[in-house]
Amino acid sequence: MGFLGEYEATMDAKGRFLLPAGFKRQLGEDGVVPFVINRGFEKCLTLYPKSVWDPIFERISRLNDFDPKVREFRRYFLNGATLLEADTAGRFLIPKNLSEYAGLTKDIVLTSAVKKIEVWDKTTYQQLFDKYDASAFSDLALQVMGGLDDV
Repeated sequence: MGFLGEYEATMDAKGRFLLPAGFKRQLGEDGVVPFVINRGFEKCLTLYPKSVWDPIFERISRLNDFDPKVREFRRYFLNGATLLEADTAGRFLIPKNLSEYAGLTKDIVLTSAVKKIEVWDKTTYQQLFDKYDASAFSDLALQVMGGLDDV
């Protein structure tokens, strides 16, 4: 499973949103699957389809409890992780603590992040891209992808 696309959505006053149709189509079947949502590495949230989350959680559960870095990572990564299932109207409810962490307002952007979806406040997301210029992105692409022969 992988995602492509960037979609705007609206979050209601209770923190609910509809998964954009473009992502629903990519999920197959009826477009309804459970997700796990947690804090992203930047000021965003990350939606993992449960089938993607489960192996990550399993791997984290096998890490050494006696290592302080493992405990620190687990606390941060799992803090607030919540199972999300659509309500009868097809909406997902973002927990208030996670919404506050990401600074979500009414207008949000859902964007692909390979096997997961990032949820951003629209203004924050726009500011993220305002700071990059073409040459900086080109340099980043070379650093990250430069050694690949098949691209």
